Amino acid sequence: MNYLKYLTLILAASLITSCGNDWLDVEPSTSIQTESGVKSLKEVEFSLNGIYSTMQSADAYSGRLVYYADVTGDDMQAVSSTKRTANYYRFNFTKDNGPSSHWAYLYNIIQNCNVVLASLDRITANDAEKAYRNDLRGQALAIRGMALFDLTRIFGYPYTKDGGASMGVPIIETVSGTENKPARNSVAECYTHIIADLKSASELLGEKFNKGKFNKWAALTLLSRVYLYKGENEEALKAAKSAISGAEKNGYALWSNKAYPTAWGADASSADQGEVLFEIVNLTTDSPGKESMGYLNSKDGYDDMCITASFYRLLKENPRDVRLKLLSFDGKQYAYVNKYQPQPGENIADANIPLLRLSEAYLNAAEAAVKTGDNATAVTYLDAIVHRADPDSTVKGKTLTLANVLHERRKELVAEGHRMYDVMRNGLSIKREDVEESAISRTRHDTPYMDYDRTFYMIVLPIPKGEIDANPNIKQNPGY
Repeated sequence: MNYLKYLTLILAASLITSCGNDWLDVEPSTSIQTESGVKSLKEVEFSLNGIYSTMQSADAYSGRLVYYADVTGDDMQAVSSTKRTANYYRFNFTKDNGPSSHWAYLYNIIQNCNVVLASLDRITANDAEKAYRNDLRGQALAIRGMALFDLTRIFGYPYTKDGGASMGVPIIETVSGTENKPARNSVAECYTHIIADLKSASELLGEKFNKGKFNKWAALTLLSRVYLYKGENEEALKAAKSAISGAEKNGYALWSNKAYPTAWGADASSADQGEVLFEIVNLTTDSPGKESMGYLNSKDGYDDMCITASFYRLLKENPRDVRLKLLSFDGKQYAYVNKYQPQPGENIADANIPLLRLSEAYLNAAEAAVKTGDNATAVTYLDAIVHRADPDSTVKGKTLTLANVLHERRKELVAEGHRMYDVMRNGLSIKREDVEESAISRTRHDTPYMDYDRTFYMIVLPIPKGEIDANPNIKQNPGY
C-alpha cells in the first residue's frame, strides 16, 4: 500500500522528538528498531513511545483527527474561508484533492503497532515480567483499535446506516511490505476487528494511572463508544459502566463544578488524576506546533475555529451552566472554546489533548441506557453531567429521550471531535443555522452545505488519490 512510504520516516522522526519527553523516555535513541531488532520489553516500550509521539502530530491527534468532526457539524465552524479548518467546514474536497494525512498517519500507527505486537510474540517473559508484557501488548492493541476505528469512521459510512455493509478500509494485522495491495474490507468487518482489539486490550492493560498512555479504563471507554456507533447498546452500557466503576475505584473522578473551568490545564498525576482517561501529552520541548488544537481554538492564536451562533444560543439556555465559562470572546465577533489550556509553564500551542474522558463514559452509559429502555440507569448517569454543569439542575424524576442525552452530549463534548459522528450514527441531520446573537454578532455561516444527513456522500472523505493510484485494488468512495 502507498501508506508504507510514510512509515519509517514518520516514526523515525517521532522517535527523535520523543527524546524530549520525560514521560515517554525509556532510553536515549535516535534510531528506529524493526521487530527483529527488538529483544527486550524495555525496547518494546521505547517503540510504543515512538507511536505515542506520532500521535502527537498536529496532522494526527493533536489537530486534524480531532477537529474534523467538529467543523463538519453544526456547533463549530471555521472563522473564515481562509482558515485551516475551512476546507472541512465547507466540504471543499474532491477525489483529486482530498487530504492524505488521515490515511497516512493512521496506517503509520497501525503498522508500527503491528511491529510492536510481532516483537512481543518473540520475547519470552518470566513470571515477574508478565504483567508488564501484558500491559505493553494491551497498549499496542488499544492504539491499533483506535486507529482502525478512526479510519473506518472517516472513510466509511456509519455502521447503523446499512448494518456495516458499505466499504470500510483495509484491515492490516501483520507487518506489511510495499507488495501488499489489499482491497477495502467492509465497515462490519472493520468493527469486528476494532472490537476484538479493544476487548483484548481491556483484559491485558493495567488499571492504574499511566500518564499519556492507555490503561484499562480508557480502553473500556473507547470500547463503549465503538459499541454505540455499532448500535450494540447493551454492550455499550456494560463497557461504560465497567469503565466508570473501575476508574473511580482507581482514583479518577468527574471534575467538580468549581474546578471545571480550569481543570483542563491541570497537569494530571497519580496523586491528582482528574477525569481524563487518555490524553496526548505535549510539552514546550516537544510541541505539535501552532497547527494544534490549542492554538487553533484560541483568540490569541490562529483563531481558526469558533462556536456557531446557534450553539451559543443553545449553551446559554441555562446562564448558570459552568461550560459557558470555557468560552472566550473576541470583542463581539466570535467565541472560542477554551478547553485546550496549557499546562503550567507551557504555551497554548503545547496544550495536552484529552481524547477519552470520564464524562464521555457517563454520556455513553446514559445514551445506551436510553436506547435499551433503562430509564433509571440513564437518569443516574446523565444527572451526574447535568448536575455538575449546574448544581441547581437535575434530570431526576424525568423520562429521558435520546434527544435529551444528545442535547447534553453536544454541550459537554463540543470541540472534542464528536458532533458530526454523533449526528450521523443516529440517523439525524446536521442543520446549520444563522441566528442573531449580539455577543458574537459577526459569526455567520459561509458554506453552501447548511443541511444534510447521512445520505450526503461527503460525510466521508475520499480515499487519497495517491493511494488509489498506487493500489489498483482500492475502490473510491461513492460520489467522488
